Formats: sequence, C-alpha cells, structure tokens
Amino acid sequence: MPHLTVEYSSNLPLQAKELLLQINTSLVETRHFQEVDIKSRAIRFDDVVVGTAPAERAFLHAKLAILKGRSTEVKRELSERVLAVIQAAHVWPQGLDVQLCVEILEIDKETYAKAHLGN
Repeated sequence: MPHLTVEYSSNLPLQAKELLLQINTSLVETRHFQEVDIKSRAIRFDDVVVGTAPAERAFLHAKLAILKGRSTEVKRELSERVLAVIQAAHVWPQGLDVQLCVEILEIDKETYAKAHLGN
C-alpha cells in the first residue's frame, strides 16, 4: 500500500515510467509509506474524448489508493504532492488543453489482503 494508477490520453508525450518513479520518490519522502509498499502503474488511452468541443484536449488522472484512517489533511497533502510532481515532471505541449487531476481513494483495512513473497 499504496497503489498508484496514472491514466492518461495518448496525445500526451509522457515518459510514464520516469513519472511513476518521481511520484514514488515523493511519496516515500512523506514518511507515510514504506518504499517497497508503493505499487505504481500507468495506463495510456488511445480513444479519449474531453468535453464536446473540437479543440485538442488531453488529460492525466492519478488515483492514489491508500488504507482508510488518514486525516483529511494528510490526504490533501498527498494529493497536492502528487499533483506538484506531475506538473513539474514534464513540459506540457503548447496549444494543448491539458487537465491534470489527482484522486485519493480509501481501501478498507478489514477487507484488504496482501502477501509479500520473496526477499
């Protein structure tokens, strides 16, 4: 825990693995998570519609799933931190309307199961 999923439109020239590593590093710095527990992935979407206008638009939506029990302040800190890393990690294309979003999801501790195999 946590699980980070970054969804983004294919018209963003994103180096996804590099961005995931930068976000993971930032999350470790918060001291809310152990380094080995952060699991991140990125999903690129080719078929995307943002709104109804014919303008060229793009999006990146990050979902950070954490165990329940953290305060609103901590959740806000996490979402703002992830957003700041995303904003700083890339030179966003000129003339492209890009929406960046971060969502904090809570996982129920009582029903979450985990096994860690290996070292």
